[in-house]
Amino acid sequence: MTLFDALERRLTLTSAVARLEQLRTRDSQVELTDESGKSLSRGETLELLALGEIIAHKAGYGRQLVVGRAREAGASWAEIGQALGVSRQSAWEAHTRWIDAQAEQHQVNDYEGLDDEAVALAREAAGAAHDE
Repeated sequence: MTLFDALERRLTLTSAVARLEQLRTRDSQVELTDESGKSLSRGETLELLALGEIIAHKAGYGRQLVVGRAREAGASWAEIGQALGVSRQSAWEAHTRWIDAQAEQHQVNDYEGLDDEAVALAREAAGAAHDE
């Protein structure tokens, strides 16, 4: 199991951010005071790198969950795109790619991602890019 996998399974988005900030704060203090021997270890530096990726991954997942909820609440793709700072087409394409990835993930390990029923519901809620 990789460092990324181990940390991603163990940490929530909130705990990953807290640990990242802890390491970044320590790292920046060393740079400011130039104290030798207190810099991050190789393992901590790699953990810091992995944490950044985990945060991006978890935030992206959460973003698409909220996009789905926005659609369920009646938001148009134009409104969602505006909220995300992208076009309606880009918002819809990103969401449908996410649905596809979730379906594929569920096929691989049968406990993560979206099962067939959830995929069908997500696709129905997504509709087409031009749907209001």
